[in-house]
Amino acid sequence: MKADERHLNPLGGVHGGFAATVLDSVTGCAVHSMLEAGVGYGTIDLNIKMCRPIPQNVELLATGNVINLSKNLGISEGKIVDENGKIYAYASATCMIIRK
Repeated sequence: MKADERHLNPLGGVHGGFAATVLDSVTGCAVHSMLEAGVGYGTIDLNIKMCRPIPQNVELLATGNVINLSKNLGISEGKIVDENGKIYAYASATCMIIRK
């Protein structure tokens, strides 16, 4: 992922919503990867910790991992780091499992 001029806030920095969107995606995808075909999910809680400003035009890596998966809930975490492992943002998420 790379934040660019489209992701700037009015003060000139990368808007925190960019990191929140990316972290919502990686935590949700982590849970989704553990579900059977046809089973859905939806984020019901997303907690973001911004550790340092997200830089513009710098390649960063976002990853997500499942912490716990039950019949009705999936709990995951995600982080955004640079090539040296420096953390820029961290999230924990809870997803509701939607079985038909």
